Amino acid sequence: MYFCPVKGIDPHTDSAVLEEADVLTSTEDPCNLVVWNDEVNTFEWVIETLMDVCGHSAEQAEQCAYIIHFQGKYAVKNGSYEDLKPLCDAITERGINATVEIVAG
Repeated sequence: MYFCPVKGIDPHTDSAVLEEADVLTSTEDPCNLVVWNDEVNTFEWVIETLMDVCGHSAEQAEQCAYIIHFQGKYAVKNGSYEDLKPLCDAITERGINATVEIVAG
C-alpha cells in the first residue's frame, strides 16, 4: 500500500495530506522453462521442437540443443508459470524432458 500526496493540498499547512491508494505490484515469481538432456532424442528433434513450441529461430534452437547436450540442461525460455506451463506440456508430449522452475531470487 502506498500513500500518495493529494494534489492541491499543501502538506505544510493542511491536515489531510495523504490519501490511501492501492498499487498493483507483481507478486508472481519469474520462471524458466528448462529442457533436460537425455540419450534418446536427437539434436534434430530437439531443434524442431524448440522451433515449433517456443518459436525459436533455427540458429537459436541449435545453440540451445548444444548447451542442453553439454551442460545437461538449459533454460530455453523465461516468463510466468502460466505462460511456460503449456509450452512445457507440449515439449514433454514430444518425449523430451522439460520442467518449469522458479528463478531463485
